[in-house]
Amino acid sequence: MTNAASAHSGNFWNFDFFSPHPAQDSELLQQLGFIPGLKEFLLIRQVHALEHATVWVLSDLERSFSPQRDLRDLRDNEQIGGLSTEKGFYLYGNIHPLNLKRAVGIALNRLLKGEWDLAVHPRCGTNVSVAMLLTTGMIFTTYLLLPREPIGQLVGLGIATTTAAWIAPEIGMSVQKYLTTSIPFNLKIKEIAQTTDQLGRPAHFVSVKWQNSP
Repeated sequence: MTNAASAHSGNFWNFDFFSPHPAQDSELLQQLGFIPGLKEFLLIRQVHALEHATVWVLSDLERSFSPQRDLRDLRDNEQIGGLSTEKGFYLYGNIHPLNLKRAVGIALNRLLKGEWDLAVHPRCGTNVSVAMLLTTGMIFTTYLLLPREPIGQLVGLGIATTTAAWIAPEIGMSVQKYLTTSIPFNLKIKEIAQTTDQLGRPAHFVSVKWQNSP
């Protein structure tokens, strides 16, 4: 699996007009709190970011993690997976409870201190969804635009799938960055427990609660 350096080329959050600030979601709720489901949407975005950051840190704990280690040195452990909900997130894999507790605290602290690249992850389901949508859309477009003869359609199919596979990862990371994750300025960790998810799979669950930013 790719390492953090290749997955995060440059700082995704380096645009002055879109620099996250601690009160952004609290202010949005004050202004638009009447919209049904808005708080849950904002909450799950923050949980999603913390889940990704925790996976990065957990992966690195297995090789003598140092809190000062640069993001470029992080490596992904494909044996660790996660699932975010509005109440917290599940983590799957062979995870030591003490390592998990330490990783969650480190991950939250590093995100709040500005290491915002930790909020996105190349194995996120967002990337898979984006890849599927892009591939389907490009195949359908080439089918409509190219002549209906078999060779032309086969060439178009090959170009469409290759192009989609090439651009999907970068687009998926951008969708994570701008839509499906947000810096967890409002999250407070409640507890970490061993449990099972809705499908009965063994997991650890990191429960969180919302707190308004000062």
